[in-house]
Amino acid sequence: MSRASKLTFLGTSLFAGSMVVAVHFQQKFEKEAMHQGVIRDMEQQRIKRERQLDFDMQRALEAEYKKDQTVHDGAGAVGSAAGIGTGGSSSA
Repeated sequence: MSRASKLTFLGTSLFAGSMVVAVHFQQKFEKEAMHQGVIRDMEQQRIKRERQLDFDMQRALEAEYKKDQTVHDGAGAVGSAAGIGTGGSSSA
């Protein structure tokens, strides 16, 4: 073999080997990034479940409080106050 063919063979072999190594590391990094995405999604789902449980607990407490207490609508209180000021049955 001539010197030029040996150098060409060596160059292409090194290039091919370096590409194999580069692709291997790239796949490794992409796999780790995808795994981090799964971990992040699991954490978001855990937080969502906790918030839903808190919301359900607050809803149950609200229902319990409404059962124990009489809750008046704000519009009804305003209407009765306006009736007092107009001189209704209380002035007769």
